[in-house]
Amino acid sequence: MAAANIEQLRPDAPLAPLYVVHGEEDLLRIEALDTLRAAARQQGYLNREVYTVENNFDWNELLQSAGSVGLFADLKFLEIHIPGGKPGKSGGDALQAFAERLPEDTVSVIMLPKLEKAQTQAKWFTALAGKGVVLEAKAVTPAALPQWIRGRLKKLDLDIENDALALFAGRVEGNLLAAKQEIDKLALLHPKGSLLDMADAEAAVANVARFDVFQLAGAWMKGDALRVSRLLEGLEEEGEEPVLLLWAVSEDIRTLIRLAAALKQGQSVQAVRNSLRLWGDKQTLAPLAVKRIPVPRLLDALKTCAKIDRIIKGAEEGDAWTEFKMLVMGLAA
Repeated sequence: MAAANIEQLRPDAPLAPLYVVHGEEDLLRIEALDTLRAAARQQGYLNREVYTVENNFDWNELLQSAGSVGLFADLKFLEIHIPGGKPGKSGGDALQAFAERLPEDTVSVIMLPKLEKAQTQAKWFTALAGKGVVLEAKAVTPAALPQWIRGRLKKLDLDIENDALALFAGRVEGNLLAAKQEIDKLALLHPKGSLLDMADAEAAVANVARFDVFQLAGAWMKGDALRVSRLLEGLEEEGEEPVLLLWAVSEDIRTLIRLAAALKQGQSVQAVRNSLRLWGDKQTLAPLAVKRIPVPRLLDALKTCAKIDRIIKGAEEGDAWTEFKMLVMGLAA
């Protein structure tokens, strides 16, 4: 079977024998499971069994239960949660066997977190994907967030002015669950058919944007100075200490210096990806940063990191946050 759009899942749609739900956006995975549970209840799958894969999980018990038929052949809804995303050798073999002999009169849902590319290419995953519907909860990027919010509001028969939408998206950025909660709040506060304006957004939407170190790395490597400025302000407002931030930025600077040296020697990004830990977005962002930022400038940035470290430790006078913001804005420039 093929992949399906997780946002278009409906409780009134006919159910497939197997669903594989994975991805990094927790809200979308939770909503998908809730929708499948509702559909199962509506369609008579009232016998629900739940398994959570933890240490020393008994895969044989799962396979035996999946293959058993009740006295009255009740329709069964089977949930298999694998929070770590790595079933191991025995689990992988069991999941392949499970896919080859899907239980009768059963709708099975396998819940997984965000998976690396290697995991989606594993035999157990391809076996499941070949027999089931794959629903990926992809992250809603900052660029896509306004449209996602507008679409959710339209489902509730609400619309929103562009400037109010920009404010809304800015305040819930990085926290999709908070965005949903604020959308539900607006639906309670305003009648259907309403056009929400700036005053409505300001009154109802809390500033719940989540700023973190990983977003900051992506922003300065990309050269997005405006976003870097917003992230730094958010991190400082949240009381984030510069110690961890400085460590993360200095490690990324060292990675860029090593990457520049490798590329100069004729090596490819793929060849050094694992050794330099260029995983996720960094695989594409780091080479862009190396082209944009000369090595001498990166070496100067490392010297600045050492200065900030001395300030944090009280060995040198100055304000660590001010120096850190100047450092990262300089890298983004």
